[in-house]
Amino acid sequence: MKKVFVKSYGCQANVYDAERMTDLLAGEGYRETNAMEDADLVILNTCHIREKAAEKVYSELGRVRDIKLVRAADGHDTKVIVAGCVAQAEGSEILRRAPQVDVVVGPQNYHRLPDLLQRSRARSVVDTEFPIEDKFDHLPKPTRAQIVSRGVSAFLTIQEGCDKFCTFCVVPYTRGTEMSRPVARLIDEATRLAEAGVRELSLIGQNVNAYHGEGPDGSVWSLSRLLRRLAEIPGIARLRYTTSHPRDMDDALILTHGDLPALMPSLHLPVQSGSDRILAAMNRQHTGDDYRRIIARIRQRQPGIAVSSDFIIGFPGETDADFDETLNLVSDIGFAFSFSFKYSPRPGTPAAERSDQVPEPVKAERLARLQKLLETQRVAYNQATVGQTLDVLIEKPGRLAGQMAGKSPYLQPVQFDSDSLTVGQIATVQIVRAGGGSLFGDLVKAGDRVAA
Repeated sequence: MKKVFVKSYGCQANVYDAERMTDLLAGEGYRETNAMEDADLVILNTCHIREKAAEKVYSELGRVRDIKLVRAADGHDTKVIVAGCVAQAEGSEILRRAPQVDVVVGPQNYHRLPDLLQRSRARSVVDTEFPIEDKFDHLPKPTRAQIVSRGVSAFLTIQEGCDKFCTFCVVPYTRGTEMSRPVARLIDEATRLAEAGVRELSLIGQNVNAYHGEGPDGSVWSLSRLLRRLAEIPGIARLRYTTSHPRDMDDALILTHGDLPALMPSLHLPVQSGSDRILAAMNRQHTGDDYRRIIARIRQRQPGIAVSSDFIIGFPGETDADFDETLNLVSDIGFAFSFSFKYSPRPGTPAAERSDQVPEPVKAERLARLQKLLETQRVAYNQATVGQTLDVLIEKPGRLAGQMAGKSPYLQPVQFDSDSLTVGQIATVQIVRAGGGSLFGDLVKAGDRVAA
């Protein structure tokens, strides 16, 4: 049996794609390994959102080259694939910089991996054309054993691509325009996951709340309608979705946050900046107050919801006053947690061509100030759960003997003592302490056990 090692960078979509690649390659005689040194096939599933992410790939390819040489000296052949968004964006440039690579394949084409590997026996192959066919139609369904091995929480890609064309972002160029998968196929995939013991589904897409898939009757379904249908699948206890755009938070979706119990009280809604001037330069097509109003309406429906966001600091032209507007928005909203980064110019995007780039020291100083405020809010949000009783989906044993670990409805890691519960149960836990990265609690009641 041949072995495949997959390393994914970046977003949840890449995690899902990595799983589907290993499912596909299982049919070609490969089984997954966690040791790159033992792999007959190495796949780097890449992200192109930030410059450092892309450079990490080239750095890792240096390590792959060394491993490939050592294995060759021992008589073992090693194939190397670069997949994902860096592959899509840079194509044959990867082969120029890293000739040890055998296949370069974009995120829409990995269903062709068996053929690409066959062709690479003669010479290195690049496949970054956007295909006519839908890759999901050509991917094998994962086996029950494969699903069980991945745990009780699973990603389900429902949408790919983006039509928003934010001026800092490469996603429309690497993932293509918005495409939504048909409802019937999503129900089929979700049902298979549930039958293998999955309790929580996270619906993912580059712009997931723009979902507009074809329903069984030929009508167009929204994300809110899809969520309600998925909640009817036996075994599915929790639903989440990410990543969203403020422009696509429609009334129906906001209402769903208040009246669909399976939809967890957490929302990741990137805002990127609090300055209307910078938001316009980013082509976000919303204002800071638009964002405030959306969050206020959602909190009316779901008080206590854990709101998280993304921030880009030091976008070209950002002034001290613009940055202060971002701090003001953060203070007004109060986030459970957030991700924040210095602006990174991506080749081919409009923002990268601007002449008013912010100096790196200024970006670093602003980022540190923002992250200090966001961390204060994260700690405060977690501290506020102390004394509360929360339902915790058990995902794995804890770090210590007799301990279980899982997630709260608000996406917080929770650990508690129990020697009788199993993975997949939803336990009622009273939170007694908030640590640096996890909550700690005492078991109040065990939930029903769901067999895998």
